[in-house]
Amino acid sequence: MSGRLLLDNSAWMRIIGPSLPDERAEEIAKGFGEERFVACLPFFLESGYSARSADGHDDLFGELESLDFLPVNLEVERRALAAQAQLARVGHHRLPPIDLMIAALAHCHEVGVLHYDSDYDVILEKTALDFDSQWLMPAGSLN
Repeated sequence: MSGRLLLDNSAWMRIIGPSLPDERAEEIAKGFGEERFVACLPFFLESGYSARSADGHDDLFGELESLDFLPVNLEVERRALAAQAQLARVGHHRLPPIDLMIAALAHCHEVGVLHYDSDYDVILEKTALDFDSQWLMPAGSLN
């Protein structure tokens, strides 16, 4: 891993789950220790939505509260809307809005995205957004 990485829920749910190979889990843990990961409102909202209870929600935020937080600002909003318009022109506008927001945040704040979601490949290929797309593991290798 190189540079700072914005977490996406597709990666986070696998990081906290049992399916990540030990070697990769150790690398991710080291990245947390080195403060290489950052978060944002869309990530917290999506992760919070996935919590199964109030205690689970509290545990999640307890684990992640130390992460640097990237703000959504007017530039991020404009970039996300422009990316959606670009995708609409090529028939791919039905990507999740959260993914567009995270990609726009990564672009504007010059960080990468740690994910396990092919939508980020589509965003990179079909829009003007530019960010380092880091798959948690190769596509299709995890549940």
